[in-house]
Amino acid sequence: MDFVNLSAQVILEKIENSPIFYKNKVNRIISYLQKKENILFLTTSNRWEGHPDDMPKSTQLAHHIREQLPDKNIKIIDVTKLKIFPCEGNVSSSKGNSCGVKAALLKDKEKDPTGFHRCWASINNKNDELWKISKTLFESDTVVFFASVRWGQTNMFYQKLIERLTWIENRHVTLGEDNIVKNIDAGIILLGQNYNGKSVLSNQKKVLEFFGFKIPEALSFNWQYSSDINDESLSCYKAAIRVFAKVFGIFAKK
Repeated sequence: MDFVNLSAQVILEKIENSPIFYKNKVNRIISYLQKKENILFLTTSNRWEGHPDDMPKSTQLAHHIREQLPDKNIKIIDVTKLKIFPCEGNVSSSKGNSCGVKAALLKDKEKDPTGFHRCWASINNKNDELWKISKTLFESDTVVFFASVRWGQTNMFYQKLIERLTWIENRHVTLGEDNIVKNIDAGIILLGQNYNGKSVLSNQKKVLEFFGFKIPEALSFNWQYSSDINDESLSCYKAAIRVFAKVFGIFAKK
């Protein structure tokens, strides 16, 4: 590749959109997961179901990685398909922080066999399905979040999930109890178009660290098609799909 007449920004984009660059990142994740037994992938990007052949790119990537590890117990949960109510904001109510207290325990052996799930929104909304995530999470030694970056931040489904899991952090940080995720590795894989992906990655890794997860470097990365924040052209969005397929060797699942 001739780099002589290219700007630093263009050179970086060419390197980071080369198949070998991200093939190495995916291979690093696969190699790391070879050492794990019970793995949870949480996909959080959505697409209108009227386009059944157009699976979100981050979700495609989650399935692709699982296909490379056929002998591993990897469960994929599509967060966008679950009924998860918004966080009630009990961290900062007039009575102080009541998030994750023992009184908020979900008393259901089927939904909460570990007795770890403490969330008022799960009690106040009987059809809330956050337990489908927490139950599997506490059976896992590794969790990887897959999210899209929209308007310079993680998508709404990811953010709602993180807010609803705040009780995990509160138990050991605010209430002084045990860290119930201290033995679980966590990572996050972000895919975006043209704005703020690296910053979002850094911030969300820090959030997962606050929660108490172990954050191995191998389990996280960000892919962003362009660094031109002003390019909102249709051709740019179409090109991103083609480059994604080339970079990761993945095509939309039917």
